[in-house]
Amino acid sequence: MKNTRIWLSSPHMSGREHKYIQEAFDTNWVAPAGANIDNFEKELAQYLGIKHVAAVSSGTAAIHLAMILLDIGREDEVLVSSFTFCATVNPAIYLGATPVFIDSEKETWNMDPALLEEAILDRTRKNKKPKAILVVHLYGMPANIKKILEIGARYDIPVIEDAAESLGSRVDGKNCGTFGIMGTLSFNGNKIITTSGGGALISNDEQLIKKARFFATQARDDAPHYEHSKIGYNYRLSNILAGIGRGQLEVLNERVAAHRTNNARYRELLSGIPGILFQTEPDKSYFSNYWLTCIVLENPKPGIDRETIRKALAEENIEARPLWKPMHLQPIYQGFPAYVNGVSESCFQKGLCLPSGSNLLPEDIERVAEAMLLNV
Repeated sequence: MKNTRIWLSSPHMSGREHKYIQEAFDTNWVAPAGANIDNFEKELAQYLGIKHVAAVSSGTAAIHLAMILLDIGREDEVLVSSFTFCATVNPAIYLGATPVFIDSEKETWNMDPALLEEAILDRTRKNKKPKAILVVHLYGMPANIKKILEIGARYDIPVIEDAAESLGSRVDGKNCGTFGIMGTLSFNGNKIITTSGGGALISNDEQLIKKARFFATQARDDAPHYEHSKIGYNYRLSNILAGIGRGQLEVLNERVAAHRTNNARYRELLSGIPGILFQTEPDKSYFSNYWLTCIVLENPKPGIDRETIRKALAEENIEARPLWKPMHLQPIYQGFPAYVNGVSESCFQKGLCLPSGSNLLPEDIERVAEAMLLNV
């Protein structure tokens, strides 16, 4: 009989979601409004230590709204991490703006501050001063956010954080997503907690979040009839899905602990394989949720590479995936400005995401490690 499937990162329900979902049905609030949304926003804000949250339909929607609120449009440029999922970048295209890709530093695999400053100086010399910096905290690993904020402040460019993968990650005890002018979160089914589909825009600026809610509810003006002076979007999270989020939020710390335990166990079990390098916190000021445990293979044996291991795991009914293909290498984004150093391309060529869900059993981690040890 074929082995049970081991997924990369599947939803992990706590059971606490049911009471909030039932409450939505019992009160007939099955729309994008209701007590669950209001309370989910308050509870999430309290967890993050931030003042204001707008719960929306996806992390992509949150990024789109953040760019709208910064008045990003045609002929504007946005400096964005290249090593990420396309959802980080696509909203710039929705608005007719130009993404300018910034490669990664070796320490965190996130946006390289030195390349960021180089890009700002170069774009400014060309009379194309960027409108915003959009930095990703990749796979739960915090970016070098303090340095990036310093650079943004020096050149008067606001910083948006894509914290879709890093809920529960911190730098010096401060949550990812709360450093910049705005942060974005994702609650997609594969994230550390989920609302099935959903996301959030977060900020300490009350007016920005009020405007976000306005745009997210079709930009309906304050009138007894339907009056619209702006283009809006159907981006609000539903009350039912917010109920799932409330139940998930109650166990978020447990989920973070489980992901970190998985990561530590992989390091222990795979320590005997020469050339395996893990994405790792650079120092004690960094705290990663290790949403996904990610490795790169440096100088493997002849005939062994990322794909041979991925395919060997697939043969054992184990899902593993290559690291993100950098955006500056994607067919749709080739030709856009890019400031590169080869780090993200090397990671893509050599790197693999291992099964990391908080619902994995110890024997699942051992099975993954055993399959790898047999094929490296």
